[in-house]
Amino acid sequence: MKPIRHALIMAAGRGTRMLPLTDQIPKPMAPFKGSTLIADGIQKIKPVLDFVHITVGYKGAVLAQHVIELGVQSVFNTEGKGNAWWIYNTLLRHLDEAIFVLTADNVTDLDFDLLEQEYYKYNAPACMVVPVLPVPGLEGDYIHHTENCVFELNRQKPAPTYCSGIQILNPYRINQITEATEDFNVLWRQLIEKKQLYCSDSYPKKWFTVDTVEQLDRLNKGKI
Repeated sequence: MKPIRHALIMAAGRGTRMLPLTDQIPKPMAPFKGSTLIADGIQKIKPVLDFVHITVGYKGAVLAQHVIELGVQSVFNTEGKGNAWWIYNTLLRHLDEAIFVLTADNVTDLDFDLLEQEYYKYNAPACMVVPVLPVPGLEGDYIHHTENCVFELNRQKPAPTYCSGIQILNPYRINQITEATEDFNVLWRQLIEKKQLYCSDSYPKKWFTVDTVEQLDRLNKGKI
């Protein structure tokens, strides 16, 4: 077992559902706990992993400055690109080891050690998604699997769990066995065909994704 040392936070989205707030700031810099959403995520990662990487897009220069001040190791500009573009088109494509992938709008508490153990339990697949129990009002791709090997992800076909947006993946291996794509849904379908998409047994201790100003307000008031 090689310890997982890297994490990447995807933070390039426009955040249109959080207008007018996101006219002024990128969504990951939305105020939370006296700081920002992305700062909360970075502060949880840094004590347990060696390297933190960020993708930026909308208002990328402002966000890049913010996360560099928080001590991240690298920032990748993915403006105008799909959510999986970075796997094939940044220096991380050469990384032949596992990396935690999170999204900037997730507020979550993860047991990184447990997820690492589960990843190796399933023989270090090209990708392992982390499920959550369905949350009313939040959409997600339902996970259908046999002994944790995923055979379908479907937003219309209910299952006990759906994708949280949190994954562990190996960029180099993905580049070796798939055709380049900018879309995680296309990537996941390719991995399903090769039986290289798994789901973990455990769920985050806490998980919520912030899509609207109202949800952010409820979160800051401790009502979620």
